[in-house]
Amino acid sequence: MTRSFIKAGVFGGIAMLALNLLGLIPLISLCVLPLSLVAYAATGALAASWMPPPRTSGAAAGQGALAGLITGLIAGLLQAALTPVSFALAGGAQTLLSQLPAESLQQFEELGINPEAVFGPGVFAAFALVCCLPLTLLLGAGLGALGGVIYAAVRSENMG
Repeated sequence: MTRSFIKAGVFGGIAMLALNLLGLIPLISLCVLPLSLVAYAATGALAASWMPPPRTSGAAAGQGALAGLITGLIAGLLQAALTPVSFALAGGAQTLLSQLPAESLQQFEELGINPEAVFGPGVFAAFALVCCLPLTLLLGAGLGALGGVIYAAVRSENMG
């Protein structure tokens, strides 16, 4: 049994690395989300294309979902690793704290909480792991399965 989903997932992860790095550029980052969704589906289609015949819809969906899951795992971990970089490029905690009302900052101080610790890059990286990693896993698996099914439906066995 070939492991086409592993190869496709790694290729998808490399694509997500490029997209995550492009996401650090302010105006270009607007295009990263739609391209990421396309990359997940393309990863699934790639896994289905590397499957040995016969390419049934169910098997293609499974291979695509596994490839998308690997891509989502890589993308989620990269996103968490790049969050502190993105945070620093945006101005860091001081820029974020300057946007908060003075009353909110005063409440933090009354509670004995350092606002810079609450709004630090480590907190945002942890949030990316807790929130964004499961989301990328679900999106990767779902869109990867969709890409695999579409590829299997479009590419019939008599076409190669």
